[in-house]
Amino acid sequence: MVNSSHEAMHRIVGEETAIIFSELTELGLGNTPAAQIWRNLMAIDLSFFRSESSQRLRAEGKAEGRAEGKAEAVVQVLEQRGITVADAVRARINGCADADTLARWLARALSVERAEELFVDA
Repeated sequence: MVNSSHEAMHRIVGEETAIIFSELTELGLGNTPAAQIWRNLMAIDLSFFRSESSQRLRAEGKAEGRAEGKAEAVVQVLEQRGITVADAVRARINGCADADTLARWLARALSVERAEELFVDA
């Protein structure tokens, strides 16, 4: 997976803020030669950086990606089983970053009758 400058900025300041900064910068550069340089810079692979901060950011990004994947799987299992997933339930699932909790919810998604039952501690 390419770790571009753009992706690194997303992790540091948050996706929404990074998108705004990137868009405003590119718009501000207009049709100047600097605009193409900016686009090239935003596509650079930064995976060669080995500092503690860079490694931490990559590890956080990987963990975040795994959590997002598990959350998507929980919702998908429920929906495939014909269980309605209310917006509040979907938000709670997607907002969870704890791998153990998501794994527990995924296992429960196979047998619950209502999506809200995922959150009931046995």
